[in-house]
Amino acid sequence: MADDDPNLSFPTPDGALGSPSHFYPFATSPDIIRSHEKDTFVTAGLTQQAQTIVRSLKGARFAHTYSDAIKHLTELLYLSLTTAIGNRTLGEEYCDLVQLEDDSLRLPAITRRVGYILSSILVPWWLQRLLPALRSRVRNKLERNIARQQIRAAQQQIPGLGKANTNTNTSNNNNKQPQSKPFFTKLRIQQYLLDHLDSITSLSPIYALSIATFYFTGSYYHLSKRIWRLRYVFTKKIDENEQRIGYEVLGVLMVLQIAVQGFLHVRKIGESMNNAEAESASTEAGGAGVSSEGGAVIGSIQNPASVPLLPAAAPRYDLEEDPGAVSWIPEGQQRKCTLCLEMFKDPSVTTCGHVFCWVCVRDWVREKPECPLCRQDVPLSKVLPLRG
Repeated sequence: MADDDPNLSFPTPDGALGSPSHFYPFATSPDIIRSHEKDTFVTAGLTQQAQTIVRSLKGARFAHTYSDAIKHLTELLYLSLTTAIGNRTLGEEYCDLVQLEDDSLRLPAITRRVGYILSSILVPWWLQRLLPALRSRVRNKLERNIARQQIRAAQQQIPGLGKANTNTNTSNNNNKQPQSKPFFTKLRIQQYLLDHLDSITSLSPIYALSIATFYFTGSYYHLSKRIWRLRYVFTKKIDENEQRIGYEVLGVLMVLQIAVQGFLHVRKIGESMNNAEAESASTEAGGAGVSSEGGAVIGSIQNPASVPLLPAAAPRYDLEEDPGAVSWIPEGQQRKCTLCLEMFKDPSVTTCGHVFCWVCVRDWVREKPECPLCRQDVPLSKVLPLRG
C-alpha cells in the first residue's frame, strides 16, 4: 500500500517538501467520485452476502426487518478493517488516493479516522431512527396549536362568544378604523412549519450545498470528511503538461437547481398566502349571515375540520383473520407474502404484477425502488392496494 511506503513524502504545513520528485497534488473530484463508487460497489456486494447469511440463519422476515441494521453494520465493518486501522479502502487503492489531514498534511490520526467512520455511518443511522418520532411529536403539537387558534378566531367572529365581544369592546371597536393584519402571523408561521415539516427537518439541503461546494473545490465529498477535514492526494505520477480537470460545471448546475427550487418555493408560498387572504376576506364578508344561524357555526367550532383523523393501527384487510376479505386470491401459498412469509395484510400489487403486504413492499421500495422478486423498477407511487 502506498501509505505504508517509507519513501512516501507529502508537503509539510510550511510548504517544504521531502523531495521535489515526490510531490503529490490534491486529488480532483473525478478521482474521488470514482473511488467512492468503487467502495459503494464493494459494500453493496458485502451487504448482499450478509443478508443472505442472516436470511439462512434467522429467516426472511428477520432479514427484511433488520435490513438497515445489516447494511450499516456491514459498512461499519468494512471501514473498520480499512480506514480505522490505517489502511486504504479498495476504492482508494483503485484510484491511487491517500487520505490526509487538511490542516497538517499528515496521515490522519486515529481520532479523526474513528470520528469520520462514526459520523458517516452511525450518526445518519441514528438520525434516520430519531427523526420520524421527532417529526410526529412536532406535527401533533403544531396541529393542536393551529386548531386551537382557529377555534379562537372563529369564536371572536360570533357575537356572544368569547370575552372580547363584550358591549364595551364592541362600542370601542365601532369607533376604530379596521386595521390591516400583519403578513407574518403566528398562525401562518405554524401552518408553514406544519406543511413543510419534512423538508425543514431533512438534511438533504445541507448535503446538496456540500456536494455543490465539492464540485467547485474538489475536496470533502462526504459531509463527515468536511467536518473532520480529511482530504485526498493523488499518488500517481503526473506529467508537467498534464492537466487535472474537475466537475465545476456540475457545481454550476447544482447551484442553478437550488436557486430555481428556492424561487419556485417562495412563489408557491406567496400564492398560497394570497389565496388564504382572499378566503379570509370572503369569510369575514359573509360572517354576519352565517352568525345569525349560530348553531351550525358553533357545531363546527366544537368539532374543527382541521384536526386530522389518526390512521388505523391495524391493517384494513387481514387475510389471516378474514379469509374472505380478498376472495379472488387463491387459497394456499398464494395468499402468503414472499417477504414476511405470512398471510397478506393489506395486499398490494407492483407494476410487474407481484403481490406483497403493503408494509413489507413499502419498506422494501423505500430502500430499493425495485420489485423484490423480478428486480423491475417500481417507484412507491406505483404500488397499488388490492380490494375485494
